[in-house]
Amino acid sequence: MNPQLKNSFKIMIVDDHPIFCLGMAELINKASDLVVSDIEDTAEKAWSAIKKNKPDLVIVDISLKESNGLDLVEDIKREYPDLPALVLSMYDEALYAERALISGARGYIMKQKAIGQVVKAIRQVLSGEIYASQQIKNKVFERLVSSGSVSEKFSLEILTNRELEVFRLIGDGLESREIAVRLNLSIKTIGTHRENIKEKLNLKHYTELVKVAVHWSQKIKK
Repeated sequence: MNPQLKNSFKIMIVDDHPIFCLGMAELINKASDLVVSDIEDTAEKAWSAIKKNKPDLVIVDISLKESNGLDLVEDIKREYPDLPALVLSMYDEALYAERALISGARGYIMKQKAIGQVVKAIRQVLSGEIYASQQIKNKVFERLVSSGSVSEKFSLEILTNRELEVFRLIGDGLESREIAVRLNLSIKTIGTHRENIKEKLNLKHYTELVKVAVHWSQKIKK
C-alpha cells in the first residue's frame, strides 16, 4: 500500500479523458493531505472501486462514455450519503451547477478552472462546505425553501439528466447516430429521448427542437 494513503484523504477521479486525469492526479498528489487512490473511466468501475477502496471524496465528470455523471452522483448520494462528490464540467456553471447540487453534489467546478481551483474545492467540500459561486448557492437554497410552485417560463429543469445530455448534443449539431455512439446507446433509445424532450418542451417538430437546442447551446457558451 502506498504509505501516503494512510495519512491523506483518498480522492477518486471518475473521468474518461486519460490525459486530463493524469494532470489532475499529479496536481492533487502534490498536496500533503490529499492522494488520488483511484482513476476510473466509467460509472460501473467507479462503483466497484468505491466499495473496495472507500474514498473520502469522488470527483465526477458530467460527460462519461457509458452514463451521465449526474446519475452517478445521485446514486452515490443515495447509497453513500456521507461520501461527498465534486462535479467537473467543461460547461459554464449556468448550465449544470444548480442541477449538480440538487442531484447531491457538494461542489461544482469547470474544467477550464480546475487546475487552479481543484485542491481548494476538494478541501472546502471535505470540510463540509459547498463549493460553487454564491449566486448558484442562493438559487439552490431558494429552490429548496420554495413552495414548489411551477414557473410558466421556458425551463429545462423538467428534463431528466439523460434528456438534458441529448438536448445539449443536439444543440452541438450532432445527429441521432452520432449521439448514440457518444452516449453508448441505441438509435432507438435516442429517438425515444428526443420525443420525450419534444413533448416536455411542447415542441411540435424535430426541426423546431433543433432550432431551440442550437439557440440554447450558443447562448450558454457565450
